[in-house]
Amino acid sequence: MDESKPQKIPNLLTMVKNCIRSGKYRDTIHSTKRQRERKIILPEIIHVLNTGRHEKNKDRIDEAFNTWNYSIRGLTIDQKDLRVIVSFDEEKQLLIITAFYIEKRR
Repeated sequence: MDESKPQKIPNLLTMVKNCIRSGKYRDTIHSTKRQRERKIILPEIIHVLNTGRHEKNKDRIDEAFNTWNYSIRGLTIDQKDLRVIVSFDEEKQLLIITAFYIEKRR
């Protein structure tokens, strides 16, 4: 086992909700840009982070930062399927990496 690989957070959804509730979260520059391009608003992201499910099979290691990026997916208030990618900094502040709507395949 690679000892330098960070451990995944076992209680991810609880930690995400605690960060949202206490205001310990922020958008990354990348996320802000993508939200503008995709017409996604922060309240939609917050709603999905509070009500969505953890898609463990979509989690990835970010090699550049040696940290996990986690995938949370859920429905917005207007029933759009949204995936939000999040991570945590050294102070355990929630970082919103990006968000995008899941298009239904035809």
